[in-house]
Amino acid sequence: MNGGVRNPEGRRPIRTAGAMAAAATLAVAAAGCSGDDAEPVRPLPIGLSVVPHGATGVPPENPIVVRVHDGTLQNVTVRSGGEQVEGSLSGDRGEWRSRWALTPGAGYEVVATAMGRDGRTRTVTSRFTTRRVAQGIEASVEAPNPGETVGIGMPIILRFDRPVTDKAAVERALEVRSSRRVEGAWHWFAEDQSVVFRPRRYWPAHTNVRLIAHLNGVRAVRDGYATQDLDLRFRIGEAHTSVASARTHRMVVYRNGRKIRDFPISMGKGTLRKYTTTNGVHLTMDKGNPVIMDSSTVGCPPGCPDYYRQTVYWSVRISNSGEYVHAAPWSVGSQGRANVSHGCVNMAPEAARWFYNFSYRGDPYTVTGTDRELEPDNGWGYWQLGWRKWVAGSALGQSVMAGPEGSTPVRPRWQARRPPAAPSPSPSAAIPSATRGG
Repeated sequence: MNGGVRNPEGRRPIRTAGAMAAAATLAVAAAGCSGDDAEPVRPLPIGLSVVPHGATGVPPENPIVVRVHDGTLQNVTVRSGGEQVEGSLSGDRGEWRSRWALTPGAGYEVVATAMGRDGRTRTVTSRFTTRRVAQGIEASVEAPNPGETVGIGMPIILRFDRPVTDKAAVERALEVRSSRRVEGAWHWFAEDQSVVFRPRRYWPAHTNVRLIAHLNGVRAVRDGYATQDLDLRFRIGEAHTSVASARTHRMVVYRNGRKIRDFPISMGKGTLRKYTTTNGVHLTMDKGNPVIMDSSTVGCPPGCPDYYRQTVYWSVRISNSGEYVHAAPWSVGSQGRANVSHGCVNMAPEAARWFYNFSYRGDPYTVTGTDRELEPDNGWGYWQLGWRKWVAGSALGQSVMAGPEGSTPVRPRWQARRPPAAPSPSPSAAIPSATRGG
């Protein structure tokens, strides 16, 4: 037999399934071996896109995005007005994105080069213009001053000329650089016109700090944009701290952690709340020599039984409710023994002059032993807030790590779980600027 199965009608034999499979295998093998008619696999053409491209009136908050398909970006250069625009390249070199908002009413040129899988390169040039700003919002640095040497507790205070509606967009545009790595956070206050940066712990002594506020083009309010960048540099000096006790009537001063002076003092007599020195961590805010102290600024005008107006010397301000550390020759007999002032810290003239010359703005000044707690919004009472409460006042709900190359987000577990809390009151609007007498 031939191995086939003959049908009843005498037709050609039908092959078994095994025989058919073997034949198919041979056919495939033969086709694979010939190779004569096979087409070579060619790489896909490289795709390179730039957004925006050739447009006018581009919203400044829109980023520039360069993408490549079937290749890698080799170079992206973006210029506006002769300045190069900063951006970041993805890890796979497939996308470049501008980092900060664009300048309103400006022209931009993008030149991007990519390499395909076949080794060939392609370059694309794009030009576009951004939208002009009809309504602007202005920002200024309230403290510190440019180039100032300051204390280890110094905050960075930014103030806007009207309330900010997109606080997160503004906060993302704020870059803090520090010559030593420091964790810190921004905190907004209730009227949404002030935002303050404070480190988690005091700044390290002799640290160089820089704030770059990339605000130009940020849509900070619903109907307008910030129109100016800010660039501030300052330096942290020696570590100065002071502790003043209402119970011992002494003030101890430390330099770089070492006790250097111990002065007799007199604090607020406490007969009224406004005559009680506030308890807690203050910062030295500014100096005056002399300062005119007038009780009418704290609600006691001429005709009031306790009215006073006097000139005081060697005055260092520590709050917005009128508290100073100053010379008080009239209370020398009580200094070291009793509290007799209207709320200020009284010192002998020579001691006050020494402290005046010694102090930086932003030195921590801690008052202990009174029953009136310093409000966080009273002057620079920012250190009165614990760290979690401080970070909760960030629009982004997170701290940042500032270093020489800039600041990057830090998100501990407790920050990720908790939504941002309501902002604190204004640092200056709630308590009027005042001078309190001796």
